[in-house]
Amino acid sequence: MAPAAIHYRAPAWLPGGNLQTIWAATLSRRHLAEPPAFTRERWATPDGDFIDVDLAPVAGAKQHLVLFHGLEGSSASQYAQAFGSLARQRGWSYAVPHFRGCSGELNLAPRAYHSGDFEEIGWILARLRERSARPLLVVGISLGGNALLRWAQEAGETAAKTAAAVAAVCSPIDLAAAGHAIDAGFNWLVYSRMFLKTMKPRALAKLRQHPGLFDGEKLRRARTLYEFDNLFTAPLHGFRDTADYWKRASAKPHLARIRIPALVLNAQNDPFVPAASLPRPGEVGRHVTLWQPRQGGHVGFPGGARPPGHVFTMPTAVADWLVAHA
Repeated sequence: MAPAAIHYRAPAWLPGGNLQTIWAATLSRRHLAEPPAFTRERWATPDGDFIDVDLAPVAGAKQHLVLFHGLEGSSASQYAQAFGSLARQRGWSYAVPHFRGCSGELNLAPRAYHSGDFEEIGWILARLRERSARPLLVVGISLGGNALLRWAQEAGETAAKTAAAVAAVCSPIDLAAAGHAIDAGFNWLVYSRMFLKTMKPRALAKLRQHPGLFDGEKLRRARTLYEFDNLFTAPLHGFRDTADYWKRASAKPHLARIRIPALVLNAQNDPFVPAASLPRPGEVGRHVTLWQPRQGGHVGFPGGARPPGHVFTMPTAVADWLVAHA
């Protein structure tokens, strides 16, 4: 399908992709009224590990919304809180599964999570579908969106039994383009270093769990996400190196394989995802809708006439699209 306009324009008080990104993550209002009231469940995984899932169930809910968070995210991330607040207002059940190690407790297995973790996505969705009277509405943010699209691509026609519609928001579906962008210049100074501040200690804790898993001294010296992925993410998850991981895990080359309604939303001024790397209509199948507004930043999309503003513009538009296409 051809790109559809999201009809979004950032407020004049918050110009530029970097400000829209940083503001959303740090200063924005993220609750419509009350925050989502989560109950946490711990699920044992088939390989002897565990994940934690935060649930906000609603008895008799007509819709069940699932959100997969981004890199180093959680149910406390501003976008997860905003979607949860929206779900609560609409009377929808809501779930935020945490990727391994992201719920506040280190997981057990000699692995973590990655951008192409579609097997994990499929296992989680299958369990959540058992609790829902109808197929799920599913959102993936950034890394979680790429993994979600990879699941839809691999599942093909069978995806419709589990998910009625999916949406990937600000996802780096060309991982090489996004990876090189975040490791350069201002992005490296602010974003890449910020991610590494939490990723490196968690990886080193994993090394203490499983001595000899990787070279700890080299990881301590890693200065970029490329180097981190080369030492940790790629080898722990069956990839030869960073280049192999980024190539095989990227959703962009396989968008035509999707057989359920899928929204791919990327702002053209996203600091993490170069506009030149975004897919064009001829690169996707008829089930995929592209939204590529000029503004919004990375999971920003600020709203409001004056500070501090809010982050409900994007969740509302995405939720409305999911319902309309379910």
